[in-house]
Amino acid sequence: MDAQAIRRDFPILGRRVHGKPLIYLDSAATSQKPTVVIEALADYYRRYHSNIHRGIHLLSEEATAAYEGARETVAAFIGAPAEGVVFTRKATEAINQVAHGWGRRHVTAGYEILLTEMEHHSNLVPWQMLAQQTGATLRFIPVTDQGLLDLTTLPTLLTERTKLVAVTMMSNVLGTIPPVGTIIQAAHARGALVLLDGAQAVPHLPVNVQGLDCDFLVFSAHKMLGPTGVGVLYGKPERLNAMDPFLGGGDMIREVWPDHSTWNDIPWKFEAGTPNIAGVIAFGAAVAYLQRLGMPAVHQHERAITAHALNVLGDVEDLVIYGPHDPALRGGVVAFNDRALHPHDLGQLLDAEGIAVRAGHHCCQPLMRKLGVAGTVRASFYIYNLPHEVDALAAALVKAKEVLKGVAHR
Repeated sequence: MDAQAIRRDFPILGRRVHGKPLIYLDSAATSQKPTVVIEALADYYRRYHSNIHRGIHLLSEEATAAYEGARETVAAFIGAPAEGVVFTRKATEAINQVAHGWGRRHVTAGYEILLTEMEHHSNLVPWQMLAQQTGATLRFIPVTDQGLLDLTTLPTLLTERTKLVAVTMMSNVLGTIPPVGTIIQAAHARGALVLLDGAQAVPHLPVNVQGLDCDFLVFSAHKMLGPTGVGVLYGKPERLNAMDPFLGGGDMIREVWPDHSTWNDIPWKFEAGTPNIAGVIAFGAAVAYLQRLGMPAVHQHERAITAHALNVLGDVEDLVIYGPHDPALRGGVVAFNDRALHPHDLGQLLDAEGIAVRAGHHCCQPLMRKLGVAGTVRASFYIYNLPHEVDALAAALVKAKEVLKGVAHR
């Protein structure tokens, strides 16, 4: 994969910030967008903007075909049937949809939901809310000092009371890629369903839901070259049919009477109201772009960048790096702290050098407490990042320490 050539597809990467070339190392928060995605978004509004599914005129038919074509593209990308792909506004909403639509029907007092200590708040708070409403109990797979899941605890944590296991496919802090296949097999052997939070994994790894045999998978468009405001909920058709709708309104109904309604087929049963039509169509273009690159090549490129980052950053004095040391066990995320600098201060000093990183708790406060820190600085990589940008990050970290010493001596 030619990352240098790929960069030419991303207009924003030619920008300068604070007088310096932009080095964008915050793709775990949101990725940048290639020209084909920007043009797909504009083309919908420019040429065939219309509402979908209901109209019989040409514009509506064109918009419907493009929207449903994007669904088929996304479904093929993850190896799913098209009826198993529900478009939402974000991955967070997709998890909440399962918590409300499936959880309220199937989870009651006495049941347990198994999570991990490395979950993003989006894959924790909805289950907290469900547990509070139903009387269910949350349990957690612990994280080891090496940043891995301690799967030796699974035989104890998985019981006949476990109703659902919800686990990230890649930690947005530690970069850890858990062995979700092993977890899914163990959960199913106990009769529990599995939801995978793929927000950090689907943009970076080859993912096939048939091979994984997961019951639910969620991910976001904006982390994989697509627009904001679009998420995906994949569910096995039998699981979606066993769920109640999260939202009521137009397009999710079959018939409406004054005192009751019947629901549309899946996936439209879960897509009430006018969706983000332009965003979904542009997301289809983003997925097609990734398909052309090939996800194995994407993963290989990011593993190489991550390995380089671990080596280079490991040589920076007083830098603490979190997560597995083996790049084969992690994705393109490296979180770190300088022993002498607050993460926010370090993030601002890096920004002054034109380097965009994330600083804070990364919506993982329980994990931060486990690590014994208030937050970290996080550099995250994607298809357009190059080794020299990692080198620039390391040099900027050294410069930040020099700036700190200069301030201290005044």
